Amino acid sequence: MKYNIVGISFKKDGRIYYFDATKFILAEGDKVIVETDKGIAFGYVKISNINIDEKKLVLPVKRVLRKADNNDILQYDKNKKEAEKALKDAQKFAKNMNLDMRIIDVSFTFDRTQLFVVFVADNRVDFRELAKKLAQIYKTRIELRQIGVRDKAKEIGGIGPCGRTLCCNSFLSDFDSVSINMAKNQYITLNPAKINGSCGRLLCCLNYEDETYTELKKGMKDIGTIIETPNGSGRIIDVNLFKKTYNVELVDKTIVTVEEK
Repeated sequence: MKYNIVGISFKKDGRIYYFDATKFILAEGDKVIVETDKGIAFGYVKISNINIDEKKLVLPVKRVLRKADNNDILQYDKNKKEAEKALKDAQKFAKNMNLDMRIIDVSFTFDRTQLFVVFVADNRVDFRELAKKLAQIYKTRIELRQIGVRDKAKEIGGIGPCGRTLCCNSFLSDFDSVSINMAKNQYITLNPAKINGSCGRLLCCLNYEDETYTELKKGMKDIGTIIETPNGSGRIIDVNLFKKTYNVELVDKTIVTVEEK
């Protein structure tokens, strides 16, 4: 079975999510109302209709409910303006209550059945009084969600050291484990400025090629190993996994390049 799928973002330059658009023909730039796990939402079409086999999808796929009309757009704009006010209110209340938290985003569901408050904190925070105060003002259900620094980067977005949009903000749906050994495995200098991302944690992309480097290193000798060369014995000071060669420093300090046998 194939599904008629469209790619939708909830922010003009945000991450793309996929929805079932069986009853609609949609073009890039169209505004739509969709069903999500958090409720009804307003979104922008980023990828127009494509047919995808159900085996390639994580089911069930949420639906596009309708194309947004003028009233929907007015409602969305109103929600955005009130969310900006709610963000300032939440930040002010948190400060007055001496809550050790940094509120970074506030948003309404399209139908205003919920107000989501996203914050960063080093420890658990008792935010019950804050939620009550916001509920009294905005007359809706309040949900506060604590996120880590990686989630913060995913939520806010930015540009990575590669010059591209952050992976977590563009296509990564989950955070895989990343270790310092992956940087060592790829012979990357262990300089925090080189191996840490915008979030201050190890770059997610260290995980992408780690398996390939592990495979290439099979049968190759480690840096520091003493080997024999046509010019005499020496110590390996550099390894080129792709060419399968070593740079070897001889006793007289000259450097020669030899191939792995």
